[in-house]
This record gives sequence, C-alpha cells and structure tokens, in this order.
Amino acid sequence: MIKSLPRINELSKKARLHGLTHAETLEQQTLRSEYLQAIRGQIEMTVTHMTVIDPLGKDVTPAKVKALK
Repeated sequence: MIKSLPRINELSKKARLHGLTHAETLEQQTLRSEYLQAIRGQIEMTVTHMTVIDPLGKDVTPAKVKALK
C-alpha cells in the first residue's frame, strides 16, 4: 500500500467539509503527484514483465515491451 494514501484521503475529506489552507492545498497536490507516480511505476513494472502467448503457444509479446525488458 502507498503510505501517503491516508493523508490524501484526510485532506480530501477536509477540503469537502471545511476547505483547505494554501499550505494544505500544496501538500495535497504534492501527495497526489507522488501517488500517481507510484501507481504509474507499478503499472510499468507489470507491463514490462509480461509475456503474451497466443492460443497456438507462440510468444506474441509486442516488440516495444520486449525492448523494455
């Protein structure tokens, strides 16, 4: 789990209920960008380690993915 997620949720709830200060808004933006970067990294790792096999058993992994390995 991504460690900043509880704080992101906390700031989001506070923004809906009371609004955020300028410092909290900046913190929220920073945490969100870090969160997205972490998610993109996880997806990239998943895609680069995948192999696509067709029904005949041939490796049909796209060349772009093979190049990333």
